[in-house]
Amino acid sequence: MKNVVVIGGGTGLSTLLRGLKLFPMNITAIVTVADDGASSGRLRREFDIPAVGDLRNVLVSLSEAEPLVEDLLQYRFNTYSDLDKHAMGNLLLTAMYNITGSLTKSLESLSKIFNIKGKVLPITEDKAILVAHTTDGKTIEGESKITKAGKHIKKIEYKNRVRVTPEVLEAVHDADLIIVGIGSLYTSIIPNLLPREMKKALMNSSAKKMYICNIMSEHGETDGYSVSDCVKQINKYVGKNFIDIVLANKKKVPDEILELYKNEKASQIMLDKEELKKMGVELISADLLSIKNNQARHDNVKTALEVFTYLTKE
Repeated sequence: MKNVVVIGGGTGLSTLLRGLKLFPMNITAIVTVADDGASSGRLRREFDIPAVGDLRNVLVSLSEAEPLVEDLLQYRFNTYSDLDKHAMGNLLLTAMYNITGSLTKSLESLSKIFNIKGKVLPITEDKAILVAHTTDGKTIEGESKITKAGKHIKKIEYKNRVRVTPEVLEAVHDADLIIVGIGSLYTSIIPNLLPREMKKALMNSSAKKMYICNIMSEHGETDGYSVSDCVKQINKYVGKNFIDIVLANKKKVPDEILELYKNEKASQIMLDKEELKKMGVELISADLLSIKNNQARHDNVKTALEVFTYLTKE
């Protein structure tokens, strides 16, 4: 079976992995740990550990024991004590981290318990602090504050030195296909690409690099972006012509849904085929759209099928 490495964070990554696990491939998910909001942020401050929220979501999405495992790991306490709003999965990861002293080892142990298909790896064991420099000259520190600010991002970087784990570099080296996305461009995807040793490993890898583009823009991150704009930003942070293939949705989001997104200052990301062609990027466009709770999302099975189809052609 082919080795597929998926890089990202947030709900988009989990959506993709739910689909990919249905197909015969060896999956390794490399996940950002820069989140500093909600339950993850509180545990990060209290126990001095990297963020665990995105890792929890990825464990859920790759578990072969759904939906019981999902109910357990995603359960949030509703109480007047300090447990209030904490997710059970975050507490389990924190406990395992305190036992093993390593997020990588913690995830390996929990993967066995919850029958996870594939590997889940944190990009780093360090407590990564994201810093955004905005187009209006402001500097915002912390992933949750960057997201809430809704300002146009000019540059994103880490405040501190972030060292990539050896397991991540090994997975990149052994990959047959490296997938970047689905996820927030500046706060979920690019943070995984910033460390020097990660850039070097990615550029040296013989694997094809595929970007799966979001269907909708996000205010402050990708306002007015086309698909090629997203690719250009990723290439800017990693290296020239890093992305080989783009998988993008070609179906128009219904007008009534687009109208609702206007409240979030979001719109459908334009698929500019000619620009991608000029860049020498292979385009796979398909109907990947799923509408759930009035939100435009990727259909996880359709998206994963496109990835698998590409993989079998290689």
